[in-house]
Amino acid sequence: MQLPVRKLGSTELEITRVGLGAWAIGGGGWAFGWGPQDDQESIAAMRRAIERGVNWIDTAAVYGHGHSEEVVGRFLRELSASERPLVFTKCGVVWDLRDPMAEERRTLRPESIRRECEASLRGLGVETIDLYQIHWPDLEGTPVEDSWGTMVRLVEEGKPRAIGVSNYDPALLEKCEEIRHVDSIQPEFSLLRRNTGPAEIAWADEHETGVIVYSPMGSGLLTDGFSSERIERMAEGDWRRRSPRFQEPELSRILDLRDALGPVASRHDATIADVAVAWTLAWPGVTGAIVGARSAEQVDGWIGAASLELTDADLEEIASAVERSGAGEGPRRS
Repeated sequence: MQLPVRKLGSTELEITRVGLGAWAIGGGGWAFGWGPQDDQESIAAMRRAIERGVNWIDTAAVYGHGHSEEVVGRFLRELSASERPLVFTKCGVVWDLRDPMAEERRTLRPESIRRECEASLRGLGVETIDLYQIHWPDLEGTPVEDSWGTMVRLVEEGKPRAIGVSNYDPALLEKCEEIRHVDSIQPEFSLLRRNTGPAEIAWADEHETGVIVYSPMGSGLLTDGFSSERIERMAEGDWRRRSPRFQEPELSRILDLRDALGPVASRHDATIADVAVAWTLAWPGVTGAIVGARSAEQVDGWIGAASLELTDADLEEIASAVERSGAGEGPRRS
């Protein structure tokens, strides 16, 4: 199945409008886990995504403390070279195996970045990472010149093909750009987190930098079957139980907005998840969206977003629903 592709910024990478996010398939047992996850279900989800035309997977070293990369690597070994998707991963968040439930450290010391890169190459079973990204800004005082400079040297050594950052504001992006072009950024962006649009995404659009947004479905809230009862059934260790979005009064506002997407979905013979993801893809400057799935069936629930083009009337209807519901933060539309 062929899906629309776009060039990722000024790189040579061409990506489908949606990619498979591998956060949840890291499983439970760590601070930001989604609860227990069957590895075979994860592999089935990746297989379904590739069969339906998705050509990239996004993961990170910290997801499951290396487990997500290992499962992705296991899946890649099942494929021929021609079948393999592009693989993106991230560095800069480290953990202590003696206390796996403790919140991880955000460090970008050069030796840590190098150590993480080598571990990711081994875990994924690849010789080159297609896109290597800094996951979060440093909290330990490492100068940008040292952290981003290390990423630049890794590219020069051929370990990643392209490099980017995640969760960086325009001020930090400018510092990186002065050293070497930022190939891509990865901000959180959805109908619930709209305020990165006029800031980070606008910066990227001005600098020929690719944009792959994460959590376009609000970590599952903007999907067809979500309900307050489903929260009660979540695993005890699921990080979403602690999130204000999954609690009142915010939860009711979000579910009102979710329900308002139904008529738009019906007109396009699409799912609510399709519409939520397509809304992010309609924002100027967005190259692609990272969409998570823990099963093949979940992939089927959002794959339509890859080719769904929302009309101006659709976008205005959604903007009105945002205003009525009071859900999220940021501008109603571009």
